[in-house]
Amino acid sequence: MTDTSRTTPPQARMSIPARVGDDAEINYGKAPPADFGPLARDRIPVRAMKEVDLRALVDIDRRITGRNRSDYFNRKLEEALYESDVRVSLVAELDGKPVGFIMARVDFGEFGRVEPIAVLDTIGVDPEYRKRGIGRALISQLFMNLMTLRVEGIRTVIGWSDDQLVTFFDRCGFRPSQRLCLELATK
Repeated sequence: MTDTSRTTPPQARMSIPARVGDDAEINYGKAPPADFGPLARDRIPVRAMKEVDLRALVDIDRRITGRNRSDYFNRKLEEALYESDVRVSLVAELDGKPVGFIMARVDFGEFGRVEPIAVLDTIGVDPEYRKRGIGRALISQLFMNLMTLRVEGIRTVIGWSDDQLVTFFDRCGFRPSQRLCLELATK
């Protein structure tokens, strides 16, 4: 057995980056990513959304909102499956049926800014299946899929007074954006 510690330069023995910012450098000052997903993702089967999921999505949403938004979901599903080059919308299943969904799309820029970002349009979990980690499994799988696509972030819009959704997104690591959303009624 030979001792290579005397002949091998120190840089080769240790994985010290050649300069600041190299991949080997660990930035301990950066906030860690949300660590909530692997177990939820492993326990709850999550798959890509399919056209046959439409009725289940509408039913879940009706149980959540008390409204029939089938036209909205029909448009969103068509957009997710046929108008997008990258499919990232997901469905969670338990007991042999869809119990939650997340509809998202990849956007490579808006308002004159070019950036790989995902937009989360809609998330829903059947009220009978809440508190089982379904929402976390959906978000976690979406994060994993988007990281593979090198998407750098996710944006969504939620009602300020929707305490449950605000709390859920906060626990998932979402924070208020530095952007100000403006709207103007046309009527």
